Amino acid sequence: MTTKGTRRQFKPEFKKDAVALVSEQGYSISKAAEAVGTTANNLRRWI
Repeated sequence: MTTKGTRRQFKPEFKKDAVALVSEQGYSISKAAEAVGTTANNLRRWI
């Protein structure tokens, strides 16, 4: 038996701030994702 989780939804401002960590502050994608509490794959989609 499997259970379905709920998808997290992120506000546009949160996404913008997360992308700014990579594009403006020089974070790696994985470090920025860890810092904001999401996955690197999510962050790659937002860039």
